[in-house]
Amino acid sequence: MEIISDRVNRLSESATIAMARKARELKSKGIDIISLSLGEPDFNTPDFIKDAGKEGIDKNFSKYMPVNGYQDLREAISNKFKRDNGIDYSTEQIVVSTGAKQSIANVVLSLINPGDEVIVPAPYWVSYAEIIKMAEGVPVFIDTSIKNDFKISPQTSRCYHR
Repeated sequence: MEIISDRVNRLSESATIAMARKARELKSKGIDIISLSLGEPDFNTPDFIKDAGKEGIDKNFSKYMPVNGYQDLREAISNKFKRDNGIDYSTEQIVVSTGAKQSIANVVLSLINPGDEVIVPAPYWVSYAEIIKMAEGVPVFIDTSIKNDFKISPQTSRCYHR
């Protein structure tokens, strides 16, 4: 009995996960590897962050949070952007999630219908095409170039399916 949906069976293996697996295999053989696959930091979580996590558990921040994140956390993020980056985002424009991949998948799954074509500028993050396919959309790729700052235009762009 097949317990995985046809939708999931149609997906290709994540290139990011495959690269991470290969890097771990090579490291286990004693080969010095710098893996640029998962986007994980190459250092342990700093103690002040671990301590804040433990404090949150002690204060019972262990229930489901609001979908867009705790208000005080979104305010802190907004303030950080203003202070460190000179950009102004309201808390309504900020979402705290488990990661970009999950947020992008949620958006695609909520917007794309079967057969919808979705434009993907290339180069692109390897998960985009599979997320679109999971939503039963059709990825349509457009090459971009450093020559035009990776911007899309009718004059310089060519669409294709892979």
